[in-house]
Amino acid sequence: MLMQDSGYNSYQQVDLDAQAAAANPHQLVLMLIDGLLDELIRVKGHITAKRLADKSAGINKCMNILMGLDSALDMDNGGEVAANLHDLYEFSQVELFNASVHNDIDRIGQVEVVMNNIREGWEGLAQHG
Repeated sequence: MLMQDSGYNSYQQVDLDAQAAAANPHQLVLMLIDGLLDELIRVKGHITAKRLADKSAGINKCMNILMGLDSALDMDNGGEVAANLHDLYEFSQVELFNASVHNDIDRIGQVEVVMNNIREGWEGLAQHG
């Protein structure tokens, strides 16, 4: 079974790498947000099942994605939108930290709400862009 899982995971990674290589910056942001949202679902499962090492690894992945999204912001030219996104990413990082410390699924839910709202905004830009 491990070999099958390993092959499937390798296939998924190749597919993800191919999608990322063909994506424009807007699509990359959506891919990162989708990856974050998927990982948040896994983190909630890890907390529920008391798999604390897996929870910590998942929280770290989420934090890295948030830091990547934040570092890509153009704070010099992005104006209020960039500043607001920075604040939301920072809020999400604090919530994830507290969720990890307290094994608090509700805080994970707060991050999901924020990130789903941001994702909707990015999708709206694509439709109008």
